[in-house]
Amino acid sequence: MNRNHREMSRGRGALTNPDNRFSSHSHEAFDDGWSTGENVPAPLTTVLRPDSNRSMISRNDSPDVPFDQSINPYRGCEHGCIYCYARPTHAWLGHSPGLDFESLLYYKTDAAESLRRELGKQGYRCKPLAIGGVTDAYQPVEKRLKLMRGILQLLVDCGQPTTLLTKSALVERDIDLLTKLASRRQAQVMISITTLERDLARRLEPRAAAPQRRLQTIARLSRAGIPVGVLVAPVIPVLTDPELERIMTAARNAGAVNARYILLRLPREVAGLFSEWLETHVPQQAARILKRIRDTQGGALYRSQFGQRMSGEGPYAEMIAQRFQLARKRLGFREMEVLDCSAFSRPCASGGQLSLL
Repeated sequence: MNRNHREMSRGRGALTNPDNRFSSHSHEAFDDGWSTGENVPAPLTTVLRPDSNRSMISRNDSPDVPFDQSINPYRGCEHGCIYCYARPTHAWLGHSPGLDFESLLYYKTDAAESLRRELGKQGYRCKPLAIGGVTDAYQPVEKRLKLMRGILQLLVDCGQPTTLLTKSALVERDIDLLTKLASRRQAQVMISITTLERDLARRLEPRAAAPQRRLQTIARLSRAGIPVGVLVAPVIPVLTDPELERIMTAARNAGAVNARYILLRLPREVAGLFSEWLETHVPQQAARILKRIRDTQGGALYRSQFGQRMSGEGPYAEMIAQRFQLARKRLGFREMEVLDCSAFSRPCASGGQLSLL
């Protein structure tokens, strides 16, 4: 990686910006010897664009995803996690899954009102609504845009249950609304932790909350009466899997009642971006890490089959699964209660009149 790339990606997860797979043209960096290093580009800034997609709720029929419907107020994620399995989705928008994914973001300008319209439709049937399953709803730009504040207020008003997944301490801003939902058995939160090593976390997920700060968030949500769990994800063979039990113990001590894990997934362009990251940040371990990943994926870096894409297969993956189950039992983790959908009340349109039906 040349100096320009290093400067441009400072504070970002990806090191480069590969062409998206639908592009009719490709580009390749080339050093022609004329660069003196004096005109180094400024570090990337975040660019926001309104999302023209009017639908808020996405339906899911995957057998290994624990929800039927979800919402994602943002496309792209400023956290910049190098391993993020959602990176390839940016290619559908005409952008790169690399640096574009974490610096060129789309947001729902009228997120709460769009969701209100969909929840108010006569055909809508109340089921828990997952938030943060693709990109983090509490990424840094949320502090300014406050889309989640309006969404959660709507969920409180109409009694719509929700499950939240985040690696951001910003979720604490909305503890008052989450507490109202939790008191009616209508909210659960999962905090994602990949590693407890601060330096490694800074390089893997450069704009996410520090690991110890996430543990504080677990404690504060727990004290507020909000059911909270830990998602150890992704478990990266060799690099972070030795920390599995330590992460679970720290989360349990902080107040987490539930625990889950997901093995590293490297779909499409993520495999190349992650390999590039390994060669730059942990070159002495890179070959061993990639070998172990292949050991859990039938010899490939990724396989998309339902039932194995989240947990892998083979002896190494089975060992991680056994370690997780033993730690889960020893630490007293349990399943969270089923969320209550019985109190849902269909919202009327903002400023409109109530339905006669």
